[in-house]
Amino acid sequence: MAQLVVRNIEDTVVSRLQRRAARRGVSAEEEHRRILRDALLPAPGNAARTLKDYLLEMPGGGDDAAFVRPQARARRVRL
Repeated sequence: MAQLVVRNIEDTVVSRLQRRAARRGVSAEEEHRRILRDALLPAPGNAARTLKDYLLEMPGGGDDAAFVRPQARARRVRL
C-alpha cells in the first residue's frame, strides 16, 4: 500500500475533516481515504463518471438571456 502525505492544508479544512470523521465514528485518516475513494474510484457496478456526467448534474444557470452579448456598435475609425 502506498502512503500519501498532503502538506499545506488550511486549518479550516483539517478541522472540517476531523469533525466529519468524528460524526461518522472514524479517524480523520480513514475519512480522508473515503473521500479520495469516492472522488476517484467508481462505485462497484457503476461506470466511471466523466466530465460530462459532472456537468449534467450541475443546477441550471438561469435564463440564457443573462449570457447574451450586446450587439457590437460600429464606430468610426480614422486611418
